[in-house]
Amino acid sequence: MAAHRIVEATMRFLSVYLVPACVALVSVLALVAWNSHDVATGSQPLALHAVDESAGPLTPAAALHALARTQPVEFHDTHLSEAPLWFKLRTNGIPNEAVELPSRHALAIRCWDAATLQELGHASRGGEQGALAAVKSGFALRLPNMPVDVLCRATFSGPAHVTALLWPADQLELSTRHFHRQSGLLDGGMIVLSLFILITAIINRQAIYLQFAAWLMLNLRVGALSAGWDTQWLGQVVPAEWLLPSRALTMALYSVSTLTLYMTLFGHDLQRTRFITPLRFMQWLALALLPCALWLPYGYFLPVMWGVVAAGLTMMIMGLLTIMLRSQSRVAIWFAASFVVTYVGGLTEVFSAALGARQLLGVVNSVTAALASSLLAALAIAEQMRMETRKRIAAQAELEHAYEAMPVGLFTLDTYGNFLSANPALRKMLGADAIVPGRTAWKQFFAGSLWVELHEKVHLQSEAEMQLDSRDGSQRFMVSATLARGRIEAVLQDVTEKHKATEQLRFMANNDPLTKVFNRRGLEKLFETVAANAAPGRPLTLAYLDLDRFKLINDLFGHAAGDEVLKQVCERVAMTLAGNQQVGRVGGDEFVIVMPDTAISLASLICRSIVDRIGGSPYRVGDKAFHVRGSVGLIEVAPGMAMKDAISTADRACREAKDGNSEGLVVYKRGSSAFEEREAELNLVARLNGPNPTEGMFLEMQPIMSLRSPHESLNFEVLLRMREPDGRVSAAGPVIAAAEKSGRAGVIDRWVLSSTLAWIEDHVESLTNTRFVCMNLSGASLNDERFVQDTLEILARHEHVAGRLCMEITESVALHDLDNTRRFIDQVRAFGVKVALDDFGAGYTSFSYLKELPADVLKIDGNFIVNINAHPANVAIVEAIVNLALNLGMKTIAEWAEDAATVRTLAEIGVDYVQGWAISRSQPPEKLLTASSSASFIKSEEVLQLVRTLGAPANEPALADIVPLRDLH
Repeated sequence: MAAHRIVEATMRFLSVYLVPACVALVSVLALVAWNSHDVATGSQPLALHAVDESAGPLTPAAALHALARTQPVEFHDTHLSEAPLWFKLRTNGIPNEAVELPSRHALAIRCWDAATLQELGHASRGGEQGALAAVKSGFALRLPNMPVDVLCRATFSGPAHVTALLWPADQLELSTRHFHRQSGLLDGGMIVLSLFILITAIINRQAIYLQFAAWLMLNLRVGALSAGWDTQWLGQVVPAEWLLPSRALTMALYSVSTLTLYMTLFGHDLQRTRFITPLRFMQWLALALLPCALWLPYGYFLPVMWGVVAAGLTMMIMGLLTIMLRSQSRVAIWFAASFVVTYVGGLTEVFSAALGARQLLGVVNSVTAALASSLLAALAIAEQMRMETRKRIAAQAELEHAYEAMPVGLFTLDTYGNFLSANPALRKMLGADAIVPGRTAWKQFFAGSLWVELHEKVHLQSEAEMQLDSRDGSQRFMVSATLARGRIEAVLQDVTEKHKATEQLRFMANNDPLTKVFNRRGLEKLFETVAANAAPGRPLTLAYLDLDRFKLINDLFGHAAGDEVLKQVCERVAMTLAGNQQVGRVGGDEFVIVMPDTAISLASLICRSIVDRIGGSPYRVGDKAFHVRGSVGLIEVAPGMAMKDAISTADRACREAKDGNSEGLVVYKRGSSAFEEREAELNLVARLNGPNPTEGMFLEMQPIMSLRSPHESLNFEVLLRMREPDGRVSAAGPVIAAAEKSGRAGVIDRWVLSSTLAWIEDHVESLTNTRFVCMNLSGASLNDERFVQDTLEILARHEHVAGRLCMEITESVALHDLDNTRRFIDQVRAFGVKVALDDFGAGYTSFSYLKELPADVLKIDGNFIVNINAHPANVAIVEAIVNLALNLGMKTIAEWAEDAATVRTLAEIGVDYVQGWAISRSQPPEKLLTASSSASFIKSEEVLQLVRTLGAPANEPALADIVPLRDLH
């Protein structure tokens, strides 16, 4: 084995290092020191007499005459002139000599014997005749017996450098072979290199290699153009009509390709330099060269191209130098070297031509410059590839390290469920010491059905996520998988603790943390599920349990003792329940029991057992024992009944159980009066929360009669009534109570206020004797800021009749928030509205706070008025209220007056106004429009007789003229 390794190492050294080094050394030696088989010698430059036709066409004879006046020169530059050029040269006249005119810019030439003006031949890029023929990049004149003086006329395109070389015929043939050998070397080398790069681009699928391959091909054509070899391509002659357009298009495309490759390689580094903007401008100019190459004449295109290329190369070289100085980039160094070689090759040709040092072209010429430039650019690309490969290897190593160190399980499965790869984290999760690729199966760790489910999900959705349990059920995992290249790439996370925490959070979301029974949210979900799944006709009952005097345990012995009692209460309740019956805690010591499929009779027995079990034996907490009793309200839930309504009804039954003598249990069966009352109340609440809460409401008016001038005023109170869909008229009390409980009292009060003022405004001409119209205001509305603002807006809309309105505020409500009440009274009185304190005398703080409220009227509570003559104390109380009002500058109204005796007593005491059935019941609004005073509605003869004896003093002020004494101070 050791000997074999030595052999392999020796062969590797020879192949990788020694052979390439020897080839490179021999190649350099051959280029520098060895002789070429095709190097021709014996060429002799000829002097020229030249004149162009810029002044006009010339005949051969006229041209000879003009040339006779010129001095001989070694060369002639056309300077982009395309005017035909006449020139004369002198040969040695020795047989078997040839004259070469080596200008790649020559398009056509015709020659004569200067002595006889006999045409020797003519040639162009499209054909040849006579002694002239296309040779190398120009033309050659070959005759067995060459004349001494030769006259020629030639046309050029581009910056032609016109020279003439006298060759021995055999040496010219040798030079021609050398020319084509160099052309083949350039073509072959560059095409092979381009194909190699092109194949690399296809394999790696990277655009930069494709760009480089195209640039190499264009570099080949530019080198061929420089050497005069562009008249052919792959051994085929380029058509004459294509030659000039192809040259212009080649140079334009080469400029675009070079700049594009440059920006691809260095654009990112140039972003931080000041050359990025000029180079972007050069990109626009390079693109502009393409239409110029197609449409401009060749002689005009070249100066444009030279200017753009010179500016572009200057910017590119300065950008490269900046990058080299900043980053020491090898790519920039190789690319800069490629440019330098190109420049040196071009300059060498110029110097060789100028100095006549033809030997320089044997080492550095257009061919070697093009090849060297391409090879150096290839080195730049190779360096770029090396850098990218190193980055890719580093990224792959980092990825492999991350794969190994990743705390989540990463793995790959084949389509049969076998592991192809797995990282250490996965092996640790699964408790597997080793996972053998292709042999260890998914089913060894998880149930087979889970593999089928994962396989189907991935193939249906491309990406799948699912939770699964280990075979023993001790762990829970989350797997995220995707289908890639026919394999399943997946991530496995151990979510056991997270799953437990989630389950705990879910339990805490639906259960009471102290007693572990359902909380309100859990009960709601249970109730919804039971109600949704209940079959038609199946019973559902609900109980509300409240512990009696439980607060004493917390107050006397602490919350710890109370909490322990609550736990034991839940345990006793749970022992009584069966099946899917569940208990939940909805308050401190309040519980709700949901009993699906339980008839009301059976539920009554269960609740009776709960009451007995709760209070039957003491609760022991440490060394203490507590007796606790409970009250239960049980209802039969109607189909479609909302849970909040069911709990509210059961709570009402529970309160009744606590207050009554029902031994701790009250049952509301469906159809019972209490249940129907509660159901009606809930229906009213739902109606008030609907889209038309005031639908069916209308107003009636109950007259209020003055006891001083009964026939001179028509005052009344607005009363709310409700007309049911069947036409029945119901009392407003339940509607108002439901509105206050549901927070919709403001809706009713807005409607009453707006309707009342609108009615007064519509009939103001018929209400000439109306001094005030009373309207009762709900306490909930008074504390609603939005209602207060709406009230002020309504009063502003009806400002001219607002002074007839008298708002009644219940005394207990007014005293609840004295500052708020005072502010409201001040705001409405600004519109002329009167304010009355309703039910005055029912509270026990009236007299101490009365002086703080700027009211206009005291409306004496009706409990003092009913049967006032049967209770002398009531007479004294009412008389005291009247005297108090008189001293405060207020009027008084007595309500609930039902007979003549009561009216007489009230008149004797000094009450200002009276209201009640003795005067009139409530009336439709249209009836008030036909009356002249409130006394017009009296039906009782006894009351009428009494009214005739009543009369007001002439100077008695009406309610509209009353100014409270406090306002005079």
